[in-house]
Amino acid sequence: MAPRSANGRKNDPQRTREDILIVATEEFATHGLAGARVDAIAERTRTSKRMIYYYFGSKEGLYLSVLERSYRKIRTLEADLRLSDLEPEDALRTLISTTFEHDEANPDFVRLVSIENIHHAAHMLRSEAIRDLNVSVIETIAGILERGHASGAFRRKADPIDVHMLISAFCFFRVSNRYTFGTIFRRDLSEKETMTRHKGMIADAVISYLKDPAG
Repeated sequence: MAPRSANGRKNDPQRTREDILIVATEEFATHGLAGARVDAIAERTRTSKRMIYYYFGSKEGLYLSVLERSYRKIRTLEADLRLSDLEPEDALRTLISTTFEHDEANPDFVRLVSIENIHHAAHMLRSEAIRDLNVSVIETIAGILERGHASGAFRRKADPIDVHMLISAFCFFRVSNRYTFGTIFRRDLSEKETMTRHKGMIADAVISYLKDPAG
């Protein structure tokens, strides 16, 4: 049986670390790096600041771990799709749908990335893990594009990073700018019919771009 800590909880370092990261994700996404309080994270996880610093070294270390976990989540989701088993167009549509649904279901991820952009990616630059994690999606898209071009399904020789940016930009914008865009144009971007239309629109736009031999 696992020993218990002073607060009566079983000592499970992996579970404790994950609990801290879950709560810290919400705290940083809501208040930003400067406004987030380690005291609040400690209170909500029924642990201590000392324990948080033991696991993560500092507030900035915790923030970086939150970023790494957020990117790992979506990259793992993509890896589980088995896209190499699908025809190129179906594979790309599946990837786009997954990105769309992930961003829609994880607004904290979108806010965290926006916050890191405010900091000019200063913390992300320290993370080899994030760089390594994001190589996988480019390799995945490159493989789909190569198969599509070889089969004749795609006629344009496209840069996989450009394609990734095109997909990410649309999916990300819908969440990051939901309130401002919705206020200006009186449109609820979370409405089911709108979401379904937008998901099809971005997939059709990417596929049409790849089928056009221009360029």
